[in-house]
Amino acid sequence: MKELALGLALMLGSVSGLAIGTSPALAQDLSNGADNFYRSDRVVVEKITFENKFGMKVVGNLFTPQGLDRSAQTPGIVVGHPMGATKEQSANLYATKLAEQGFVTLSFDLSFWGESEGQPRNTVAPEIYADDFSAAVDFLSTQPFVNKDNIGVLGICGSGSFALSAAQIDPRMKAIATVSMYDMGAANRDGLRKGVSVEQRKEMLKVAAQQRLAEYQGAEIKLTGGTVDELKADSNAIEREFYDFYRTPRGEFTPKGQTPLQTTHPTLSSNAAFMNFYPFAQIETISPRPLLFIAGEQAHSIEFSENAYERASEPKELVIIPGAGHVDLYDRVNLIPFDKLTAFFRGNLSS
Repeated sequence: MKELALGLALMLGSVSGLAIGTSPALAQDLSNGADNFYRSDRVVVEKITFENKFGMKVVGNLFTPQGLDRSAQTPGIVVGHPMGATKEQSANLYATKLAEQGFVTLSFDLSFWGESEGQPRNTVAPEIYADDFSAAVDFLSTQPFVNKDNIGVLGICGSGSFALSAAQIDPRMKAIATVSMYDMGAANRDGLRKGVSVEQRKEMLKVAAQQRLAEYQGAEIKLTGGTVDELKADSNAIEREFYDFYRTPRGEFTPKGQTPLQTTHPTLSSNAAFMNFYPFAQIETISPRPLLFIAGEQAHSIEFSENAYERASEPKELVIIPGAGHVDLYDRVNLIPFDKLTAFFRGNLSS
């Protein structure tokens, strides 16, 4: 059964049902400039809301450079957070750093997560996630100080796959970048390095369907996957990597109305939706809009960026960061190539 839990949990590199009492303070690693909650006196932050095409309220943060000339039109960038996270985890950091470089940026909570609407909480809904990106473009496009013809998108971890899915049907996204991308479909269907068999996949779908029926009949909603809540002696390297970000002060954030035990964990019955999610299916049609894939040299997820790069058409670029793992690129400012991202968007979003 551990292998089955693994397949359901791979999007965040965890296995359900592990536990010990390891102090978060002892696990916390703030090396290499880890600075998830970075703030800048050169950037103005405003809480905003907008609706996606399903009529759901999406909550975000709008970042503008201090002293922005609002009589001019500035390029905009939409920034999506890792799967199971919120805008306060990684996305705000990237949005702030890019706003310092002169862009108008928008980070937001995916529907069903953080402050955005959607019930049950933590539901997996890839089509809605993708539409949230387009809805964010809608919002930026209607701001008089944003150049609606020069809007880019940046997706971190799972949001990389949601951004690519959205870009295939939304030509308004003029330049698309991903960082530490997870193909959320492949991660759930096949596992890392295709470690999940077809039979295991079928069993996972059976369990999810059984849980769906149970919930329809009034059973309590069950969660799965996500980051382990505690570590134990045999916790693997991927579990420890995510734990160090999501379960310590380095990146821990609990949305209002939830508990730490709910954060990062999708619902078991809805997670099956990822099995039918193919974000690279028409990736070549994004061309001639440019694509930038950034991944850590040591990232357990590097296969997804490499696969997307191979399948995409030009113009495209794959940047591998020496010595970096998957979660390193969430918040370690000494490793994140902000100069590369700035150059990419500046070169492809002309004001």
